[in-house]
This record gives sequence, structure tokens and C-alpha cells, in this order.
Amino acid sequence: MTIFDVSIDALTGGATDLDRYRGSVLLVVNVASRCGLTPQYDKLQPLYDTYRDRGLVVLGAPCDQFAGQEPGTSAEIDEFCRVNYGVTFPMTEKIEVNGPGRHPLFRELIGDGPDIQWNFEKFVVAPDGTVAARFGPRVEPDDPELVATIDKLLPH
Repeated sequence: MTIFDVSIDALTGGATDLDRYRGSVLLVVNVASRCGLTPQYDKLQPLYDTYRDRGLVVLGAPCDQFAGQEPGTSAEIDEFCRVNYGVTFPMTEKIEVNGPGRHPLFRELIGDGPDIQWNFEKFVVAPDGTVAARFGPRVEPDDPELVATIDKLLPH
């Protein structure tokens, strides 16, 4: 099983078929609207814009498990991201990334690894669905190592 076999709903409703991203490079990020790291959206969107034609998909996964920093409804989160950061990349429903309610997407991403530390932890997923790299919350989306990891996996 890979993340492409996981079922998850889109933030705006309806199922997000992760299988449609098979063959793409995914950057999966647990996001929050009221976090000190929220301005990372300003770098996630340009990263998506720069590399999406080569096959990058940024997938935001809102989570309210860290100090209640994503308290809004799906509609509120969607509006906040679009209005304040111009987000056009796909977003999932609000989910849990740690504990007994951990969504299967994050069970696949984390595997036997440690729990998510905080909002904006990043997973780079290779086109075959394997996790190629994991970056901590404070690693910015334009960090050279993160960008190089993505670039190496994308077709040239």
C-alpha cells in the first residue's frame, strides 16, 4: 500500500482521489491558519507554481492538533488560504496527524517514524508513492535541500 491507495476528502468537499497523483512528486504538508509558521504559504504557493508543470503537487492537510491553530470550518480555511495567500494547490479535509485518530494518509507517510512535531512538517513523496524525504516544520518551502530533493525526483 502507498499513499496513492488512501482515501481522503477534499477541503471543499468530495473525495480526493490520491491515485490521480501517481507518477507525480507530492509535497504533503500539515498546515494551520493561526500558526507562527503560517506565512510559509507565501513560499508553498510559488514552489507549486514553479514546478507543477513538471509534475509537483503540493497537498495541504489542515490539522488542529497543535495548540488549536486551525480552528476554522472547511469553508473558513479555504477562504483564508485563497484570500490571504492565493493558494491554488489542493487541500484535504481537516485531519489528525498524530495519536489514535491519525488519518491513514499520515500513517503511510510516517510509517515507523516519530510523530509530527508541529504544523508545517513536510513530506516529499516520490512518483511511486514512497516517502523520499521528511523535513521539519521550520524548514522553509524554498530551503535549498528541500527544493533539490523535489527537483531530483521530477522529470527534466
